[in-house]
Amino acid sequence: MLYAMTDLIWLFFIYSFAGWCMEVCYAALRRKKFVNRGFVNSPVCPIYGFSAVLFAVFLPELTERPFFLFLGGMLLASLTEYATGMLMEKIFQRKLWDYSEIKYNLSGYICARYCLLWGLLALTAMLFLNPALCGILKEIPGPVTLAAQWLASGLLLLDFITTSMAVLGMKLKAGRLTRLSRKMKHTSRLLENRLTAAVQRRMQKAFPSIEAVSGEACAGKGDSGKGIDAGDGGEVRSAKVCGKAKADEAPGTELADEGSGKESRLFAQGCCFYKLVALFFIGAFLGDITETIFCLLTMGVLMSRSSVVYGPFSIVWGLGCALLTLFLYRYRNKSDRHIFLAGTLLGGAYEYVCSVFTELVFGTVFWDYSGFAFNLGGRINLLYCFFWGIAAVVWLKMIYPKLSDLIERLPVRAGKILCNCLIVFMIFNMAISSLALARYTERHAAADQPLVSEGSASQVPAGSGSDTASGDAFAGDSGTDIPGDSEAGTAAGDASDAETDAADALNDFLDKHFPDERMERIYPNAKIVD
Repeated sequence: MLYAMTDLIWLFFIYSFAGWCMEVCYAALRRKKFVNRGFVNSPVCPIYGFSAVLFAVFLPELTERPFFLFLGGMLLASLTEYATGMLMEKIFQRKLWDYSEIKYNLSGYICARYCLLWGLLALTAMLFLNPALCGILKEIPGPVTLAAQWLASGLLLLDFITTSMAVLGMKLKAGRLTRLSRKMKHTSRLLENRLTAAVQRRMQKAFPSIEAVSGEACAGKGDSGKGIDAGDGGEVRSAKVCGKAKADEAPGTELADEGSGKESRLFAQGCCFYKLVALFFIGAFLGDITETIFCLLTMGVLMSRSSVVYGPFSIVWGLGCALLTLFLYRYRNKSDRHIFLAGTLLGGAYEYVCSVFTELVFGTVFWDYSGFAFNLGGRINLLYCFFWGIAAVVWLKMIYPKLSDLIERLPVRAGKILCNCLIVFMIFNMAISSLALARYTERHAAADQPLVSEGSASQVPAGSGSDTASGDAFAGDSGTDIPGDSEAGTAAGDASDAETDAADALNDFLDKHFPDERMERIYPNAKIVD
């Protein structure tokens, strides 16, 4: 079953609301009172909606294989929940939910009990709910659908911004927004303070770990952050963390030496943004070289394994190294078998998602494992999943520590400039590669279309009167031209001609610099699909 964009948007809001209802009911049973468990003020939990969209995009092929559908849904939703929890902790310095007291949890972000529940929800949604919902939603008129989705999306975005600013203590300054009069400025500030205070009180009830701290400091320390002025003149402070967290508990946090008070001058210390960027490029290059050597040794063929048209870079391997480091950095001191298992599951899910994504976006299959035993739709196979597990162990235990040390030796200024230049280069490289692949697909699609034979209906015989009829249609019944319509038609025609010329120029550039021979040399295993 294929889902249109409007279907995905409807599913996002429907499942976000359904997830909010489940969370509220669960919290009401535990606390014996109503609690809005959503992050935003609206009655939605976006994590449920986002997970439902991921199910609809990446798992339709597994509806006939319930076990793998269950496993795929469990992995996708659990990764989403893990990433969301880690991001929220990074922003608020406190966990919004914590499963540490539940057995078989992973850093308190996810646990086996709820991972299994995610798998069951994926089965229910994909096999039963989605077909019924899409059948009902198709009956809604197109204009109504468009208006409702735009309105709901705008309100949700506004709600998210408002909530985020209130929780973070980032209030808008009414004086900068409204300088028309003192009365308007006073009213705006009053409403703003009431709104932020109300949002914070709701968040404190929904997530007890975000607590209001009154007084001058947290636990006797006077170095607390700036609060939000409440309506009664007091201060409401959100999510303060007293003391310093351990480096292993918060990847990407750079801790200064105790007592020194000086910031470290190391470049890309810890698991930070620039460290991940550097690892992406190193992993992309090493992955391309590794696959090239592997194909040469196993098949005796020297072939390109690059994902882009400029340079030997494998985007799949680069992103894999960066994401593997991001998710498993804090577990790098765990035993090899734990890292192997995590790498096997994460690597298999990641490769499957990449395969579906490239096929949906580019209409091209870049690898096919149908000839391997224990494969899943030709997208992944058990042997290469084990390779991902081995790669995770080798990467975290052997390669990453040495690469991390080399990266941190770069001068801070030079390292940032280099990484920023590489980012710009790769964005340009990926954009050109996407255009070249799209044009390559268009050329093959045009070549596959049958030519119109002589004497077909598209050929108009002489004297049939079609020319006269078409001329009459443009001239009108009276045969006179209307000046305004003529000028408007000329302007529209000029704009259309300009767009056509630009498209033709781009196609000519792509055809000249990226002909079929070059594209097939860069992507030798690419298969165009309908």
